[in-house]
Amino acid sequence: MPERPFVIEFYKDASGRKPTLLWIRDELTVRQRRALGYAMHRVLERSGVGVCGTEFGRQLGGGLFEFRLRLTAASDDGPALLRLFCHASAGRVVLVLGGYDKALAPGQERQAAEIAVARRRLADHLLRSGRA
Repeated sequence: MPERPFVIEFYKDASGRKPTLLWIRDELTVRQRRALGYAMHRVLERSGVGVCGTEFGRQLGGGLFEFRLRLTAASDDGPALLRLFCHASAGRVVLVLGGYDKALAPGQERQAAEIAVARRRLADHLLRSGRA
């Protein structure tokens, strides 16, 4: 098995923006970005949707799964519960559709809202790629 059998891509909206990548770059701390990037490289690229059923993920249904990363308060930026909402598509691609820090908004309302955004982005992606 190749070291990284999955390729990670970020959802692009109709204007070419990658909102989840912007969230990672603009809203996460340096420590959070590094930890998330490392986890994406070491876990998500190797396992893809196979992270479901482990501490790193779970199925959400409708073609979505959640990639989870827990960071402890090892520095001044405090703990984080980073969530990425993803879709595994043909060709061993993991499409990252959305994300947020659940530690900053632990309620179910925020989680449901973020999943709804990911579902809309997935529908848009599939429609624009001709796979809807």
